[in-house]
Amino acid sequence: MTAGRAVEPALARRLAEVATTGPWTRAGLVLRFEETGAPDAGRIATRLHDLMPTPPIDDVGTVYRLLSELPQIEQPEPVVEVAGSDWKFDVPRWTHTTSVAQAVGLTPAELAWFADPGGWLRTKAPPLQHYRYRIRSGNRLLEAPKERLREVQRRILRSVLDRVPAHDAAHGFVRGRSVHTFAAPHAGHDVVLRIDLRAFFPSVSQARVRAIFAALGYPPPVSRVLAGLCTTSTPPGVLAQIPFDAATRLRGAHLPQGAPTSPALANLVAYRLDRRLTGLARAGRAGYTRYADDLAFSGTDLAVDRLIHAVGRIVADEGFSVHPGKTRIMRAHRRQHLAGLVVNTRPQAARADFDDLKALLFNCVRYGPDSQNRDGRAHFRDYVYGRIAWVGESNANRSRALHALAERVDWAG
Repeated sequence: MTAGRAVEPALARRLAEVATTGPWTRAGLVLRFEETGAPDAGRIATRLHDLMPTPPIDDVGTVYRLLSELPQIEQPEPVVEVAGSDWKFDVPRWTHTTSVAQAVGLTPAELAWFADPGGWLRTKAPPLQHYRYRIRSGNRLLEAPKERLREVQRRILRSVLDRVPAHDAAHGFVRGRSVHTFAAPHAGHDVVLRIDLRAFFPSVSQARVRAIFAALGYPPPVSRVLAGLCTTSTPPGVLAQIPFDAATRLRGAHLPQGAPTSPALANLVAYRLDRRLTGLARAGRAGYTRYADDLAFSGTDLAVDRLIHAVGRIVADEGFSVHPGKTRIMRAHRRQHLAGLVVNTRPQAARADFDDLKALLFNCVRYGPDSQNRDGRAHFRDYVYGRIAWVGESNANRSRALHALAERVDWAG
């Protein structure tokens, strides 16, 4: 399917004027657009409302600019049935793109719009783009899909990716596993080694994602559209705000940090990495686990320098890179920590985390929870109980003490 030419300026002006003459609802826009007799009026109205769900501030001007940038929907190309082969796992057997569109709740034309096979949306105005962007501390870019694409990705996650198991060494974003299961195998060892992967999600290109779907049995057209729905290319205006080396990785189509499908896909792309590092660890009588971009090794009398060198070679060979400034060698006579948990004897939150949370709960009891909600969290009680679960998961005594304090708080006051 092609994206089609942009909506003609005269038609865009006429539709913009019609759009602002009645209620700003999907049904209202569709009705008014269809009354103009414009081709594909209903679909253009639907897409306009998806991109701008609330009325524009400056009426006609904003709507006109948005419609002028909007590629006109053409009829989809004829569907060619392509049989899948060697299906892996219990995934839905989508043999052509119309099956994908139906499964994720889109028309074939909308499927092409969201998959963006030509990468044309990268240079369009922000309302036309499918992601919102936020730069976190450390120049880490969060790319969050907008509502409709997020729902499409969730359907792909539930229908396909959740049915494909990650490697046993992977503990991040895997049902039934957590930071505690990630850290537990390394508790009580003489040496714990932590190695961090640089730019974990951006390192996974669209080609690698396409290869994952192809390996599951999907034919090339389906693999391409699924990979397009799960990856993105960062717009130039956003790239200009981050350092050059990070921008280089984000310029091409990659896994976005913020999409619901990215963790599962990253785990599957890293399957061979986990398998090779597990073999390396066993050869050196060490243990290995991974939580997202954190690699952990532990054992007794480890040849640490040799291990670090070998890990670096395997990581590079698998298309990732090590962040050398974050490698940590932790021996038993000092605090050993992984993913925020201390693992010298057993994985548990640091004593300082427990003390800080206990102090917060004491103040909630004495002065009320609003006095401690300094960040203005909308669901402060849920946030506090989440911290209690984290701190108390591997220490029953701490959990009981914190829950006893929390029960004394007047959360409704």
